[in-house]
Amino acid sequence: MQRFADKVAIVTGGSRGIGLAVARRIVAEGGSVVITGRKPDSLEEAVAGLGARASFVAGKADDADHRGEAIAHAVDRFGRLDHLVNNAGINPAWGPALEVEASVVRKIIDVNVVAALEWTRDAVAAGLRGSVVNTASLAGTGASPNIAFYGVSKAALINLTAQLAHELAPRLRVNAVAPAVVRTRLAEALFADREEEVAAAYPLQRLGEPDDVAGPVAFLLSDDAAWITGQTLRIDGGASIVSVG
Repeated sequence: MQRFADKVAIVTGGSRGIGLAVARRIVAEGGSVVITGRKPDSLEEAVAGLGARASFVAGKADDADHRGEAIAHAVDRFGRLDHLVNNAGINPAWGPALEVEASVVRKIIDVNVVAALEWTRDAVAAGLRGSVVNTASLAGTGASPNIAFYGVSKAALINLTAQLAHELAPRLRVNAVAPAVVRTRLAEALFADREEEVAAAYPLQRLGEPDDVAGPVAFLLSDDAAWITGQTLRIDGGASIVSVG
């Protein structure tokens, strides 16, 4: 398939994990991509693997200057901007919600929610013409022990997805994905040294891989999802169909 032929996407948090898998899928289907992240060396290595239709801009997702630079770079380098994947996210706090410092809560919300809003706002102003996909989490659909405010931020992102879908229709579509535990560095604390135990809770009996998320993201970005907006797709190995008790 060449669903992204002549299309240009920005993928935030694209140097590894889900973001890199999404970028790889876009390029494989004929698109061009600009990936972002904090570490230039990791981005450079990722782009080397993606090929000539990929580029990068290093910076923090919640930095306005970085957003402007990345969007301008995409338009200057590739001539247009069609898709945005708000994948950058952080989870620096482990433990009960009542024990998380307020400054950490604000940082999580700034990166995981406010930055997604601002990336979308800036991309729209720059002529974004296709679709947006936000990387939420299954943690945003209910209580999430020990990653409480990560879950809270992803719940907010799910609602923001619906709000933006309503406001930007019919010009643009906005959807989200909500993965369960995927084998990435960000999620490692959730399965380290007990992967079999965690995987046993899923009907499909394994953790997710970045490519398990990249395929659905590519679908939602593409014209195959032309009549889908404001939705959050759970990608969870069947976890959400299992009742407790």
